[in-house]
Amino acid sequence: MRRNSSITLLSVGHGCVDIYQGAVAALLPFFVAERGYSYAVASGVVLAASVLSSVAQPLFGVLTDRRRLPWLLPVSTLLGGAGVALSGLGGSYALTLLSMALSGIGVAAYHPESARVARLASRGSHSAMGVFATGGNIGFALAPLMVGAVVADGGLRWTPLLVIPALAGAALCVPVLRGLREGGAAGAAAPGPAGSDDVASFVRLSLAVVFRSVAFVGLSTFIALYARQRTGGGAAAGSAALTVLYLGGAVGSVLGGSLAGRWDLVTVCRWSYVLSVVAVAGVVWVPGPALYVFVALTSVGLYVPFSLQVTLGQDYLPSRIGTASGVTLGLTVSVGGLAGPLLGSLADATSLQTALAPLVLMPVLSRLLFGTLREPGTALRHKAVAGVAGVAENGTAVDASRPSAGG
Repeated sequence: MRRNSSITLLSVGHGCVDIYQGAVAALLPFFVAERGYSYAVASGVVLAASVLSSVAQPLFGVLTDRRRLPWLLPVSTLLGGAGVALSGLGGSYALTLLSMALSGIGVAAYHPESARVARLASRGSHSAMGVFATGGNIGFALAPLMVGAVVADGGLRWTPLLVIPALAGAALCVPVLRGLREGGAAGAAAPGPAGSDDVASFVRLSLAVVFRSVAFVGLSTFIALYARQRTGGGAAAGSAALTVLYLGGAVGSVLGGSLAGRWDLVTVCRWSYVLSVVAVAGVVWVPGPALYVFVALTSVGLYVPFSLQVTLGQDYLPSRIGTASGVTLGLTVSVGGLAGPLLGSLADATSLQTALAPLVLMPVLSRLLFGTLREPGTALRHKAVAGVAGVAENGTAVDASRPSAGG
């Protein structure tokens, strides 16, 4: 398959999976309304999807560094969809948490392997990786619309219909994996040159992504409820805010790939976090319809560095591409959900505005950490890409100067 075709299919498949990350937050207002959950109890649903995902993603990353697991893409997609589809059945809180945990495991299994395959297919292109990330962000953006269309009238008993994107996403994985397998690279491992890893920089990068994750997941968990309070609107006002938050992420990812073609990745990330500080403050303290403007700016600011951080992580750990992807694309994103119950408890004790105020500090911390990072450099990036593409399916080394099979 041509590179553009592979990346397009992977991007759409990524969107089908990330619909289920967005669906968790989109379902919260319906759990609150239909089952009477408090803020803290409702945020536990997000926590359930995040905890297992946080633990599992680096483990799946290590596995994909050691073994070829292309079958994880369709299987994990179906698992992620099945969990969300089952979450509305029955009134048991325990079963709801179990369903969301199942979805979290599916999401965890998907991201490290999909990022490895996407990097192989993109030949390390920033713009192509940006397209891959954008697919996931569009999935996020579509989640509240899809959940609203399915659940708003019929109630939570209609959640089984939400499995449809998973079926489509699993089907889209098949031609990509077949094309890479025919090219001899679908099962490529990712060993790189010994001693080339910059672990210290990778750790600082991961911490920066964690703080970004806390800000974004915290907002996505409560923005629908907060927008209804600040604008005086109903459920539509909340769904609109969540849609803007997710849709702005798609814009930010495309913009990040474009900006990375003009400036180095670290510089672009630094300035995006400066914008994020101002934008998150606006979300917390600006009332009325102007809230939506700051929600959009927040999303763009937090998502410009999203795909760039995945690339940076792979560049800092060129010998462990799967592990780097599992951490930067998965673990650190899921960790943000761990702050949900704390914010929910604070909101129950005080107000949503008070609970969201600490989120302004998160992009500040990310910016400070990026101030300690240096650009990996073109040579190191070429080593990382060669590490992904330089081993054939049967484990025999191939000429790294030849075009990758995903091209």
